[in-house]
Amino acid sequence: MTHAFDLRALKVFVAVVEHGSFSAAARAQHTAQSAVSQTIAGLERRLDTLLFHRQDRRISLTPEGEVLLDHARRLLAQADATQLAMSELKGLVKGEVRIGIPSMLGSYYLPPLLMGFKSSHPGIRLTVIEAGARRLQGLIAQRQLDLGIIVDDRVSPEMECHPLLTEEMVVCMPREHRFAEFDSIRPEDFFAEPLVLFQDGYFHREFIDHMAERLNMQPDVAFQSNLIPLTKAIVRQGFGITTFLRRVIDEPDLRAVSFSPPTWLTLSLAWQRGGYLSRAERAFIDYAIAHSDAL
Repeated sequence: MTHAFDLRALKVFVAVVEHGSFSAAARAQHTAQSAVSQTIAGLERRLDTLLFHRQDRRISLTPEGEVLLDHARRLLAQADATQLAMSELKGLVKGEVRIGIPSMLGSYYLPPLLMGFKSSHPGIRLTVIEAGARRLQGLIAQRQLDLGIIVDDRVSPEMECHPLLTEEMVVCMPREHRFAEFDSIRPEDFFAEPLVLFQDGYFHREFIDHMAERLNMQPDVAFQSNLIPLTKAIVRQGFGITTFLRRVIDEPDLRAVSFSPPTWLTLSLAWQRGGYLSRAERAFIDYAIAHSDAL
């Protein structure tokens, strides 16, 4: 760290960015707004540059602020890792594993793995964060998340991955739909139907968008929802069809049919390449790899 700023000032700066205002950052930091303003002003003075545009009580980052934000997050993550490493040298273990999981996997594939790990390591707290696979990949790359489950088709070189499971993505429709008696469904026929899709950022939606792009077709999106029960209800009522991983379609009034040809996705456990991993995080990685066959 140079003399131009310290970790405390960087923490305040990042808090202002993440909370969107000086007052919100002050509340989150349990300090006075004037103290936050003074810290930012001092940081700008020492760096001899403006970090925020201030207009009508609204703030936004300047280009210089954008550059500092990237470096600040990396420096703070390195500082946290250093503190953790020193603590573990004294025999202290980080008591929490934070893992990001897409909702489809968290509900239908990973509960046995998470509960099994917890049974083996009762002293470690597991915190599960639900988000789209692509969003999780970004959070890991920015060192805002320790571990995550991602689709490893376009993995950053900064990411280290281990495959956990390969599962078929299938077409889901009500039992009364004309596709229900098919052995397989061509993508062209799938896109001729009204669709119920997840929003952008989820591997479910990316799967559809990539398939449509390859075929030069435009999906007819009737509904968008990231809620699996709601999506199933919409499909059940005949308002559209969708795709799910095969295991998700576990109800008698819904039918799962393969694409032609069948399509498979590989889901992997990912973490930051070269980043510090606590003993708890390493224990989770080892456990997940050892028990991935049971998923």
